[in-house]
Amino acid sequence: MVKFVESELVQLRNEVYEMWTLVYKQMEQVKQAVLDMDADMAKQVLMRERRVDAMELRIDSKVEDIIALYTPVAIDLRFVLAMFKINNDLERIGDYADGMARFVKDAAGTALDAELVGRLRLEEMFSTVLVMMDSLKQALMDEDPAKAASVLETDDILDEIKNSSIGILVDYAKKHTDSIYLCIGLAGVIRKIERTGDHLSNVAEDIVFYIDAKVLKHNMTQDAGQ
Repeated sequence: MVKFVESELVQLRNEVYEMWTLVYKQMEQVKQAVLDMDADMAKQVLMRERRVDAMELRIDSKVEDIIALYTPVAIDLRFVLAMFKINNDLERIGDYADGMARFVKDAAGTALDAELVGRLRLEEMFSTVLVMMDSLKQALMDEDPAKAASVLETDDILDEIKNSSIGILVDYAKKHTDSIYLCIGLAGVIRKIERTGDHLSNVAEDIVFYIDAKVLKHNMTQDAGQ
């Protein structure tokens, strides 16, 4: 029975890795789609979204089966719960990629002002998210809670860029009144990237909880109160 349970947990981990790879590819492609306003690439992202949704449901079902059939405890239970939560966060990230791809598709034929893109630091935002995803996957594979926790600081970069983007877009729209729709769309893209960082912070916390049985949110709250 123990070996069978271990086999189920390994299979669950592998399916989450597969989900991770799929969503990472989504984010890679939507980065190119947005920066190049590439409608064809955006369509590829939209087509792959169904696979992301289907995989999320499959992993959720597997988690439910493991808990119902084997009632895992201690570290096994923490692992299963972490995989469940990570799976949900990855699905949400896939939704954000889908939303950004729809923006590109709807704005087909529109070119982005290279200077505006540079000021908004769009490429940096996308690259930061991809690095976070890669680092967290490696942290999970290595069972390295310190590496996972270090990603939390990276999320601050996304918050900073997002906060500064509002004024930049407002000023640009005032000077280029024909670009108001585009600016609104870009604001949505930036918000989605920033929210992706929030979900990756959740993933980091779940990895640490699984490995060290620590709840980072509580520790951070206690530290702030001291």
